[in-house]
Amino acid sequence: MPESKRPKYILILILLISALIRCGLAVYVQRQLDQQPERTYVIEGDADGYWRLAQTIVHGEEYSIYTPPRRVLRMPGFPLVLAGAMSVAGEDHFRVRLFLALTGVAACYLVYLLGKELTNETTGLIAAGLTAVSPVMAGFSVLFLSETVFAVTMLFSLWVLVKLGNVKWGDHDRLQGCLWSVLAGVSLAAAFYVRPGWLLTLPIIVALMIWRAKGQRVRALERAAVLILGFTVMLVPWVYRNYQVTGHFVLTSLWSGPSLYDGLNPQATGDSDMTFFDRDRVMLKMSEYEMNRYYTQQAVEYARQHPGHVIQLMGAKLLRYWKPWPNAPQFRSWWMMAAVSVVFLPVLLLAGYGIWISRQQGLLLLITLGPILYFSLIHMVFVSSLRYRLPAEYSLYILSAIGVTALVGGRLNKEKIKS
Repeated sequence: MPESKRPKYILILILLISALIRCGLAVYVQRQLDQQPERTYVIEGDADGYWRLAQTIVHGEEYSIYTPPRRVLRMPGFPLVLAGAMSVAGEDHFRVRLFLALTGVAACYLVYLLGKELTNETTGLIAAGLTAVSPVMAGFSVLFLSETVFAVTMLFSLWVLVKLGNVKWGDHDRLQGCLWSVLAGVSLAAAFYVRPGWLLTLPIIVALMIWRAKGQRVRALERAAVLILGFTVMLVPWVYRNYQVTGHFVLTSLWSGPSLYDGLNPQATGDSDMTFFDRDRVMLKMSEYEMNRYYTQQAVEYARQHPGHVIQLMGAKLLRYWKPWPNAPQFRSWWMMAAVSVVFLPVLLLAGYGIWISRQQGLLLLITLGPILYFSLIHMVFVSSLRYRLPAEYSLYILSAIGVTALVGGRLNKEKIKS
């Protein structure tokens, strides 16, 4: 095999292994559910909501579910992906799972691209290989949940940002810088459409762009403005639609209030327990917009009056977020916990070594470590679990790959010295 083509063939092999594992898990998950007639989904509430919203898109119906209608319950990104799968494969759970398995393969490929762009091709291949065989990443790829699709959009936006950061500031680079800035804004908006929590990265990215551009602040401001424009244009259809159905400016969804209260209430533990919503039945006397404001105010008021419990909850949520094994009861079998822990703990240790090696490389650490720390902070307020950490693990695996490369390279160098 020619030396120049070897990485290409290794990448193809990694992606094929990734596809084989995920398609196999799609078969396994569907068979397990088919043997339990009382269960339709692995994680019922969210999966059912996403599936039903996707059906409304496929059938050309109003984008809403439940009675009274919830018109701004979820961001439309993941339901649109599901609807696309349904349009091709029909409304069959197994066939749609196979389609979603491909998004997991796409995530592995994007890890390769991002790792290659940040460091080198070897690191990209190792990182892609680690994600290909990760049991949690593979398993979540075939569930009707947004984590893997969000990982794909997030990884793409990070790759675009790295490409933008590598564009020089000369006059002849101005057009290229603007084009990458537009694509950065569009890709960030695509990720936001899947997971609204990604919104807060926009001001952080803009601030860092301007700060890093020492001596080129005017050009940096220009690129930042173009990036914001691309992001804003992408959001206009959703915001306009929300105004049409609610009469109010709604940038994200009208589920943020209950989600916040889920994490900040007298019975809160750090785990999700939305039974209060069915118990309170506030939608019988309030509009969807009023309901969202009501629960937001209740959560803020509770946090203000009970700071001690809030601090305790922050610790519990942080532990749930970083726990090596799953928190959810349906994933607490010993073999699942062992499989997840045996993979995640070495990955985390290798990532730590990768951080040490890369400690002088600010951009690399920002791209690889930033997302998992960002969501760690977000979920010290909202409810927390391994599930919310998962999308950010993809970029973390690049640091793990750097650790692997350094360990193997160091060992090879020692062997050469001895010989």
